[in-house]
Amino acid sequence: MNRPRVLAISGSTKSKSTSLTILRYMQHRYANDLDLHVYEDISGLPHFNPDHTAPPLPVPVAAIHKLIEQSDAVLFCTPEYVYSLPGSLKNVIEWCVSQTLFSGKPVAMIIAAASGQKAYESLSLILTTIECVLPEGSKLLIPGAKGKVGSERIDEMLGKDLDEVIKSLLVSLEHKGKPSKYE
Repeated sequence: MNRPRVLAISGSTKSKSTSLTILRYMQHRYANDLDLHVYEDISGLPHFNPDHTAPPLPVPVAAIHKLIEQSDAVLFCTPEYVYSLPGSLKNVIEWCVSQTLFSGKPVAMIIAAASGQKAYESLSLILTTIECVLPEGSKLLIPGAKGKVGSERIDEMLGKDLDEVIKSLLVSLEHKGKPSKYE
């Protein structure tokens, strides 16, 4: 059986961010279950401009569109900046809205921050608005993330929480296209 293709997007442009560390951990931990690809070009996307949403798209935008289209699911992991989402993550989403790339796509979201509640609420609202399949089990808020994530380790309880997010995402993938309680 083919492993589901999951595109993982970190909302941070920092090269050694907590969000990227979590995604790398997940890439390794779930290697037998998922073909998880970590998108690393978020800082290379131009600023969203509605005047440039018709073909031909800017090359980096066309590339992220292709990755999303080819993925069975998308996993977001992001910090919270000034009680909101990082502009880089919002930029990715804005480039995809007119194409409805996320409509009906199973997604999971992780907010890894000091507090994170506002970013959690914001990303949840945005992903629901653009018609992603986002059950409650596919959402995780990690307050105090820096104390739970190190360069070489993930807190044991956090590891269990990440397992639950992946289980929920896999259930969403199993039920894709079928009306169910998971959507």
